[in-house]
Amino acid sequence: MTVRVLVVDDQSVVRAGFAAVIDAEPDLTVVGQAADGGEALELARVSRPDVVLMDIRMPGMDGLTATRLLTSAEPPTRVLVLTTFRRDEYVFTALRGGASGFLLKDCEPQELVDAIRTVAAGEALLAPEVTRRLIDAFATGTVGPRARPDGRLDVLTGRERDVLREVARGLNNPEIAVALGIGRSTVKTHMNALLAKLSLRDRAQAIIFAYEVGLAGPGDPDSPSRLG
Repeated sequence: MTVRVLVVDDQSVVRAGFAAVIDAEPDLTVVGQAADGGEALELARVSRPDVVLMDIRMPGMDGLTATRLLTSAEPPTRVLVLTTFRRDEYVFTALRGGASGFLLKDCEPQELVDAIRTVAAGEALLAPEVTRRLIDAFATGTVGPRARPDGRLDVLTGRERDVLREVARGLNNPEIAVALGIGRSTVKTHMNALLAKLSLRDRAQAIIFAYEVGLAGPGDPDSPSRLG
């Protein structure tokens, strides 16, 4: 299947550059280009993209607002945020708004097309440096709300909580398997189960949830402060 992509950026040269990279791939195609969030919403209704490549700062409607509206629509559209800005609050707001991925504009072309495929497949994707900054920000309390009790944790098994805690540390499935001494397929099974039980869409939302409810944080002996 061909992945349909809508490119949103206020700079025409940037849009053209992204479009050229995307259209060069046999399984990707650009179905539209928009200069701001409002135009992106209109084009999305018509072109039905699988993934929207979204800039953050634009005149008119910004990318964060457009992301929230696109991901809350029926049917929802998956959004990959691409920006030059590294401010933690942008990452947090974009993910809370429903974004499935977050990349920096200085990423390599191959990273970009791989990210589009990942998001189109229903997975979440954060650039490694963005993941580290995000979980460090949660751990130090510099972004996001304070941890609060949440009864939804009660529906998880002990092993599912273990997996969620490792996800919040930024580990991928193979790394979690090693850390917990279980098979990769078992990790995937627990991951799918906890996402369903907690009504979370993907790993990005799982990371946010874990820090919001205090399952992981600066008091954890395996907190992100030890990840270097």
